[in-house]
Amino acid sequence: MTLQATSSSKSSITKNNVSVRGNLASIKTLVFGHGFGTNQKVWNFVRAAFEQDYRIVLYDNIGASHSDLSFYEPERYRDLNGYKQDLLDICEDLQLTNITFVGHSVSGIIGLLASVDRPDLFSSLILIGSSARYLNEEGYTGGFEQADLNTIYSDIVFNYEQWAKGFSTMVMRNDDRPIFAEGFMSGLLSLRPDIALSLIKTIFQSDFRSVLPLVQHPTLIIQSEKDLAVPQEAAEHLHRSIPNSKIEYVAAEGHFPHITAPDAIVGAIERFLK
Repeated sequence: MTLQATSSSKSSITKNNVSVRGNLASIKTLVFGHGFGTNQKVWNFVRAAFEQDYRIVLYDNIGASHSDLSFYEPERYRDLNGYKQDLLDICEDLQLTNITFVGHSVSGIIGLLASVDRPDLFSSLILIGSSARYLNEEGYTGGFEQADLNTIYSDIVFNYEQWAKGFSTMVMRNDDRPIFAEGFMSGLLSLRPDIALSLIKTIFQSDFRSVLPLVQHPTLIIQSEKDLAVPQEAAEHLHRSIPNSKIEYVAAEGHFPHITAPDAIVGAIERFLK
């Protein structure tokens, strides 16, 4: 069901298109955060497995297709702190506690930052295809050189549609099932190009490695065996740097295992929650 906004929560609920499902009487809450170029619908095949026992909260990051773009402020969202505060506002407005946050890609880091700021709200974290740093440097493999990223930024500016087609195929993989890349391309094309450029620069140029040791909660890192956006070395760095973390590799291709292999993701989450 979609939550009806009250006078106190109207801003965050409408702003981020929040919906609440599942067992509304449960004291256990799963909050799902989606990655770049998608929206909360990407969790449809995962969240259904937990609706009997958990309250399920889903939302769209500002810029996603069903968020309220009238709230977009370039200064607020020039880094991930604006997105982190949106998540904390949702948690406060819904009076959520005992939260297990499930975040894909950039939302994994957004949830991680929120848990460091407000550890009292969270009980555990699940990061799927997340990275603290995408740039390579001596002694660290992030997956990209700065020249690679500059080319991405230039392509977004000069031919966003063509870039979206190529990028969706590259990161989704699963060439034998092109419907997945087509779906991701559709999500990318639903973004305003200026918002897409701002967010992807924020994602690729950020470095959150210093924050990782501050995480206080049990953390599961789920990593595809073949992810061109996040190499295994970056996932292993998360694992080494986050206290009380574990890493599980799933037999999936590409950056979106919750779309292409949802049963594997459900299984990994279930094992962690137990």
